[in-house]
Amino acid sequence: MKRISIFFCLLALLACRQNLQTASPDGSIVFDVCLDTAGVPQYTVSMDGKSVLGPSPVGLEAEGLDIYGGYKVRKVTRRRVDEAWEQPWGENKEMRDCHRETAVFLENPSGVRMTLRVRVFDDGAGFRCEYDAPADTLRILRENTGFRFAEDGTSWSIESNFDTYECPFRKLPISGTPDANTPFTFLAGDVYGSIHEAALYDFPEMNLERVEGTEFRSRLAPLPGTEAKAVVPGAFKTPWRTVQLGRRAVDLINSSLILNLNEPSKIEDTSWIKPQKYIGVWWGMHLGTQSWTMGPRHGATTENALRHIDFAAANNIQGVLFEGWNYGWDTWGGEEHFDYTRPYADFDLPRIKAHADSLGVALWLHNETGGNVPEYEAAIDTAFALYEKWGIHTVKTGYAGGMPNGYAHHSQYGVRHYQKVVEAAAAHRIAIDAHEPIKETGIRRTWPNMMTREGARGMEWNAWSAGNSPEHLCTLPFTRLLGGPMDYTPGVFDIYYEAARRNPDRKPWNGDYSRTCIKTTLARQIANWVILYSPLQMACDLIENYEGHPAFQFFRDFDADCDFSKALDGGIGEYIAVVRRAGNRYFLGAGTDSSARALDIPLDFLEPGKEYDATVYADDLSAGPTDAAPTPEDGARDRRAYRIETRTVTSGDTLHVEMAPGGGQAVSFIPR
Repeated sequence: MKRISIFFCLLALLACRQNLQTASPDGSIVFDVCLDTAGVPQYTVSMDGKSVLGPSPVGLEAEGLDIYGGYKVRKVTRRRVDEAWEQPWGENKEMRDCHRETAVFLENPSGVRMTLRVRVFDDGAGFRCEYDAPADTLRILRENTGFRFAEDGTSWSIESNFDTYECPFRKLPISGTPDANTPFTFLAGDVYGSIHEAALYDFPEMNLERVEGTEFRSRLAPLPGTEAKAVVPGAFKTPWRTVQLGRRAVDLINSSLILNLNEPSKIEDTSWIKPQKYIGVWWGMHLGTQSWTMGPRHGATTENALRHIDFAAANNIQGVLFEGWNYGWDTWGGEEHFDYTRPYADFDLPRIKAHADSLGVALWLHNETGGNVPEYEAAIDTAFALYEKWGIHTVKTGYAGGMPNGYAHHSQYGVRHYQKVVEAAAAHRIAIDAHEPIKETGIRRTWPNMMTREGARGMEWNAWSAGNSPEHLCTLPFTRLLGGPMDYTPGVFDIYYEAARRNPDRKPWNGDYSRTCIKTTLARQIANWVILYSPLQMACDLIENYEGHPAFQFFRDFDADCDFSKALDGGIGEYIAVVRRAGNRYFLGAGTDSSARALDIPLDFLEPGKEYDATVYADDLSAGPTDAAPTPEDGARDRRAYRIETRTVTSGDTLHVEMAPGGGQAVSFIPR
């Protein structure tokens, strides 16, 4: 491996006419830019003096105009930035943007001017191309930006797919990964890293495809019926291509690079954008005990709505989401046509809203499109204006269907649409929770009403498939969640679906899945509220499964509006421990894969000199088998078994965490 790294360094020196180097503020990461003999920009990245990415090309190809090669350097500018900024919400509200920037101004014989802008942070680097071409528009045919790993290693990713992110994660050699979506997380030598993008607005999302060996190139979703991937103005900027780096796996989680590469908020008054805990009419639909359409099993009825609002008010929960509230669900499976302003006849919205207002509970509405984007775009201004009039400030969107006219979800067309919704919502003081979304690239800094997204296999996969493994849950924080918050919708307490199985009217909407169940312990379901970050955090189970349950006290105490977060320890796909602070209270979540595991966690994140009541929600390691499980294998240990302990702790103590296979532990720390 050492010989390969030396080879790449020599190759870079031989190929470059001019070397332009940018080091991180602490000097640990170095990003080199040069031009090869064809005038194509290339870059290399090293950390702690060791090559991570060897000579890799940068740039695009366009129809009828050379915008890729033949460049010469016109000038170079450099600057250093070190500034603090605050988020209205986020994992950490107090942020620091500290980086060095180099802007390389280039020009080629075609009259194309391109600036390669590089920003290097202590936790990685970002770079983008800023074009000024002698053309009104450009048809982009491909992106040649590459990522050539200096040595082989291990990667964690999902397959390249332009229509869904709900694919299983793969752990593969870097050299054995054929393609991938991003974030593309890797371990090469002793360096952990992740390739992703930031500030994606008017361009197809970036996937990766392996060219040969350990070399990857960008892969963009095409526009239908053409070789073009995007149509852009002659003067435009690409999204940032990002490389996060760390010495420990949790360094990637603690990185703020993606957010720092986005612009400040365009919403001047953000006081109406508030993190919330919420419940909703949702899980029963996936279990088959309720339906989206009117009828005997309809979930979004007036009676059910009032019951959920009462439960929220009694349990310190700020919001209630309703799916299937509006006309159009009966068209599902054909050419969907939804009415986003007309409630079903059995959903008395004025009465429901008045009751919610009287108890201080926020009402959420779901907008499912079925992928009918033109219809939704024609409706959103009217619908959002009406929601604002009704006092509804949170909308969950959904795109569970194909885009029209052959467009891919993640194409330029899709990216533009998702952003149009975010901006239209902001104009009417509405926050968005997007399902079947475009991936998160940090635009929540610029548009903080874009609060959370799905964008991976979430909880519903447990209702009608083999389900999500404990390894999946231990991979998400190091992959999908590096982009930003995820609405995983965690928190099932009825681990073996006993209530659903007893329901004689249950009708599984996607087949007979009588053998399904949650693959983790109850304690891990609680810990997921901390581990899987979302400022809109759901307790997804049927509310009757929470009523009177002692362990639900954690969610009552939990605060989704956190001020500080830190991943404390973890191994990709193996285990994870995270702490978050909201005001003067702390919440810790830990989880493991299919192996039992013990961790010792110093509590030095607590405020020194104070005592805290620590309430521990842990696996009951003495639990035996259960007949409630759908198969003997699932019932080998009763995953519902838990224990609650309370003790007094300080910042000088160490917490010993023991977890069962597929287990976890959650702890609330309340100052005395």
